[in-house]
Amino acid sequence: MLSGRNAATATRPIVRIAVAGIAMGFCLMIITLSVVSGFKKEIREKVIGFGSHIQISNFDQNNSYETKPIPINPPFLNALKSNPGISHIQPFATKAGIIKTPDNIEGVVLKGIDRQFDWSWFGEKLVSGTKLSLNDTATSNDILLSKLTASRLHLETGDAVVMYFIAQPVRARKFTVRGIYETGLEEFDKLYVLCDLGQIQKLNDWGSEQTGGFEVTVKDFEKLDQTSEEVYRAIGFDWNARSIKDIYPQIFDWLSLQDVNAAIIIALMIAVAGINMISALLIIILERVKMIGTLKSLGAGNGAIRRIFLNAAAFLIGRGLLIGNMAGLLICWLQDRFHLVHLDQASYYIPWVPVHFNLIDLLLLNAGTLLVCLLMMLLPTILISRITPVRTLRFS
Repeated sequence: MLSGRNAATATRPIVRIAVAGIAMGFCLMIITLSVVSGFKKEIREKVIGFGSHIQISNFDQNNSYETKPIPINPPFLNALKSNPGISHIQPFATKAGIIKTPDNIEGVVLKGIDRQFDWSWFGEKLVSGTKLSLNDTATSNDILLSKLTASRLHLETGDAVVMYFIAQPVRARKFTVRGIYETGLEEFDKLYVLCDLGQIQKLNDWGSEQTGGFEVTVKDFEKLDQTSEEVYRAIGFDWNARSIKDIYPQIFDWLSLQDVNAAIIIALMIAVAGINMISALLIIILERVKMIGTLKSLGAGNGAIRRIFLNAAAFLIGRGLLIGNMAGLLICWLQDRFHLVHLDQASYYIPWVPVHFNLIDLLLLNAGTLLVCLLMMLLPTILISRITPVRTLRFS
């Protein structure tokens, strides 16, 4: 057996490798967790930006974007506004149409909004022009186009454009491009054009007291299902309420799948970190066989000696976690601040890798990793009970 300073010198590289393995693994865990959280947050906000959290419409709404009208001041409106889980309600209506220019045509969905529209998210997506200026006295002829549609039709802010709507006879309306937006969600960008709600009312021969439905924004997304059920019960049997998860299930199913991927990666990283520490602790125990025998000869029990090595292991794991936290948070901060890693927006909906920090998740990840690794450390300490003072003489 190596003794004294030689033993410490022999085990030092092994311990450093184990700590480095824990640090690297935990750094990857933080990056994985923050990137998955960032993807979910960014894409969820984009989808909700178009359709809000909950949509209320006529029960027999079909899939042709042609909705039957409901009252703009329905009896359930006051009940919804008093719901503590709801932050905003706004009317909307949609109608399918075709934009025609001298060289191109494009099928779109005209989405009507009024002055109650919440611009907090959508206003940030404008790449040129300004928001729609809406009021109750006159109907605006301005529209907002996506950058994708404007590029296909070779349109710019200030251009006039004619849109046709299927009816008997076919109806045409002339609009002015007030602004151009870009969200990165291609299936939405190539489809929606924002306009004054009054335009939809005129095209459908509705009165000013009618609309296509309502968009409801909730305060806490985690309580979306609960709030959606409360809205459904409050509006009665004549109308329907659907959450954004029900309207776009494929997107939210894909986002849920990312949680599974993250859990698998984190589990593998914790397993690797635990195995590294098991190897290091085994070597430390074997290098300290004489010390263990001496302690036992002085009356120390297996439990007391185990605690000595578990405390040493906890210190090394803690050091690895500290380094991993610092490295992971630094990398995520650099990505969030400078967008170092870019993505194909057409495929991932986002031009760069998004990151999002959640302090509670980070604390739980640290506590969970430390706990699992310490539990795994119990395995090598079983060897201590098999060491007797007599056997240690062989290593002298």
